[in-house]
Amino acid sequence: MKKLLTLCASLLSATLLAIPSASAFDPVSAANIFARLAAEPEMGNPSVSLLDLSTGEIVFESNAYSQRKPASTMKILSAVATLKYLNPSQVFTTTVSLGTVPDSLVVNGEYDPWISMDHRKAIKMKRTSFPRLAFNGLSAAKKNSGGSVKKLKVYYNDLYSNEVATFKAFYKKRGVTATFVKVSEEKAISLSGEQVVFSFSPTVKEIMNWFLLWSDNLLSERMARLAAKASGNEFNDKGVAIAFATQLIEMGIDPSKIIVKDASGLSRENKVTANVMAQLLYKIHSDPLLATLIDGLPVSGESGTLQRRYVETAPEAVGLVKAKTGTLTGTVSLAGFIQSGEREYAFVVIADKIRRSNSASDQARKTLDRYLAKIAAPLLVPVVDTATVVTD
Repeated sequence: MKKLLTLCASLLSATLLAIPSASAFDPVSAANIFARLAAEPEMGNPSVSLLDLSTGEIVFESNAYSQRKPASTMKILSAVATLKYLNPSQVFTTTVSLGTVPDSLVVNGEYDPWISMDHRKAIKMKRTSFPRLAFNGLSAAKKNSGGSVKKLKVYYNDLYSNEVATFKAFYKKRGVTATFVKVSEEKAISLSGEQVVFSFSPTVKEIMNWFLLWSDNLLSERMARLAAKASGNEFNDKGVAIAFATQLIEMGIDPSKIIVKDASGLSRENKVTANVMAQLLYKIHSDPLLATLIDGLPVSGESGTLQRRYVETAPEAVGLVKAKTGTLTGTVSLAGFIQSGEREYAFVVIADKIRRSNSASDQARKTLDRYLAKIAAPLLVPVVDTATVVTD
């Protein structure tokens, strides 16, 4: 009898403590809220899509098939390509060695996207910088030649063109005429003598998380190009466009309505539809590999480009929105996921017809955040009180 009373007490306690999610966040209610959002004048007749992740059903759309400027929400496509075509645990290495040819250096790279052009920025972000590689290389070459070098031959492999230009400018400023010769990886290895510098990047996954969290344009571009190259396409914007289209087709999403001019969202010629982006978010959420990118998205009021949003304007949604932000002059976009009690939604809002002013952008962001807060609610997990009832 005592055991039965104890069990009943525990079940009653669990029932009392497990407050059910409010019915206001069901798909019909959420759709009504998004309909009001889409009608707000501050949003400038946006492109909107809201999808119930539990069913995959679109519960609200407005202008969802209209081609709009995505701004940095384009980086979601870059992240998908990164995970699909690159090994998440891969790192990129760059070495600088003395050459077997007199007064020469060998730079053997892997198109490391993480290396910074700015030495101060590199120190702050704990990155390797190209000025460091250039300085250490030149110092080693001078020491090897007896203290002075006026002409230097640099053999290199898999460096970006602006990195080669940075090397040249660095050496020229120091009175050294450097001739750069592009060689294959095999040739670079055969020409390498004593290693001077060895640099390696964080993992592909960590780099992807960074460009999603802080909307790093250069990293997004470089990672997308590396993914395009790994997929068998050209190492340029054209190759990226083909890789993006291919990955959408493989997911069963029609890519005909998107236009890809770059991988970061900086180009105003980029075009996507809210419907395509919502479908993509659903596929991301349901795929174990792609779902790992959700961890890299900014969190409302807590991290990345959403760190300072919601805290004052929509505190109810702090910690409940994970989304990629996007900003261009006249454009405010947001695409990601929101917890709404017992449900979770994927949403896309692209407002690219607002006034081209900072105040208009700020007002659009605040309006968007306030409306998301109307459906945001934590998932309440039943709490079982383990206290027992003692009977005589």
